Amino acid sequence: QVQLVESGGGLVQAGGSLRLSCAVSGRTFSNNYMGWFRQAPGKEREFVGAIMWGGSSTYYADSVKGRFTIARDYALNTVNLQMNSLKPEDTAVYYCAASYQGPQTSPLGYAYWGQGTQVTVSS
Repeated sequence: QVQLVESGGGLVQAGGSLRLSCAVSGRTFSNNYMGWFRQAPGKEREFVGAIMWGGSSTYYADSVKGRFTIARDYALNTVNLQMNSLKPEDTAVYYCAASYQGPQTSPLGYAYWGQGTQVTVSS
């Protein structure tokens, strides 16, 4: 079992920044992948990026590449999503998730999910 709790969402103006944090507890392995997804109203859950729990390999969706950065905080046991140059189309509920199957881009590849945190970007 892996427990995930997101925090850090909020309201920000376009061009601004936010940092989301996902606190990870429970049984994790170095080859787990921690992913970030987002879901806007009326849309499917969308892959944002992922990081290998035991390393630094990262993967990003084209829509956020160069603006978002995923990193692990070993001291706090968190996975953080730094979001810069935010756009109104980044507005969504953001979820972190844990996968045992490698850097999956489909939500079906993730076994554990957090409750989500709302990010709203105003124009």
